[in-house]
Amino acid sequence: QVKLVGSGGGLVQAGGSLRLSCAASGRTASNYAMGWFRQAPGKEREFVAGISWNGGSKDYADSVKGRFTISRDNAKNTVLLQMNSLKPEDTAVYYCAADRRMLVHLTTPEYWGQGTQVTVSS
Repeated sequence: QVKLVGSGGGLVQAGGSLRLSCAASGRTASNYAMGWFRQAPGKEREFVAGISWNGGSKDYADSVKGRFTISRDNAKNTVLLQMNSLKPEDTAVYYCAADRRMLVHLTTPEYWGQGTQVTVSS
């Protein structure tokens, strides 16, 4: 069992930056692929970024490539999402996710955090 707690959301102007953090608890959390999804009002949840258990593989949605960077610190069981050059269309609730079997963008992840709101004003 893995519990995920996301944090770091907030209100920022277009062009600004935010850093989201996901703290994972559980004995084997460092063995899980992890990542971030987001859901904007009236839209389906979509993949944003993912990282393999050892950080060797990273994937990004086309809409965030070059602006967002995902990283992890297994010693702290933490995954970070650095978001730069934010745009109003990045406004959404961001969810941390984890999966033991495969990279999160290839499946419906087993575990989800509670979501953190990111609002980008124009």
